[in-house]
Amino acid sequence: MVAIIDYDTGNLRSVANALGRLGAEYVVTSNAEAIRNAERVILPGVGEASTAMEKLRHRGLDGVIRELKQPVLGICIGVQLMCRWSEEGNTECLGIFDTEVRKLSGRKVPEMGWNGIEALKTPLFASIEEGTFVYYVHSYAPQLCAQTIARTEYGDIFSAALNMANFYGTQFHPEKSGSAGEKIMENFLKL
Repeated sequence: MVAIIDYDTGNLRSVANALGRLGAEYVVTSNAEAIRNAERVILPGVGEASTAMEKLRHRGLDGVIRELKQPVLGICIGVQLMCRWSEEGNTECLGIFDTEVRKLSGRKVPEMGWNGIEALKTPLFASIEEGTFVYYVHSYAPQLCAQTIARTEYGDIFSAALNMANFYGTQFHPEKSGSAGEKIMENFLKL
């Protein structure tokens, strides 16, 4: 069973639909025990960092997420919230990934559309080729760091994906990234 964390941000339905296409059992929940007992957890979301972080704290889920031992995948704002700090709203985040989230510069923001991922590491990207295109909708992104497992260039070079122990995150939307995104989701389900 996969727990999709519901904290009043968008993107829950598209993540649920992607899991359904893969035949995965899932539940959309904000219940701490259901999240702790899930085999895998996804922290999705679209929105603004300070508001999203406040919603996690209000539900008491910030501490729950930090304690999880099963594979966890943050998507878009989800990966940003798993970082140490976000420039968006000057927000202290979960601190799982030791990097900051900064506004994209040098190109028009938000970045909306397809972009390549490179320097792929970890089993999350098994059978994914260097330069594969994935779908982005964002104005902020995690900076490169020791936990970067994929990167993308859009003006700046930023972390397209991060990994620390059982925690993974993608700045792009695998659930909206066609067959490549489906393979990444499938790889997550096998971790």
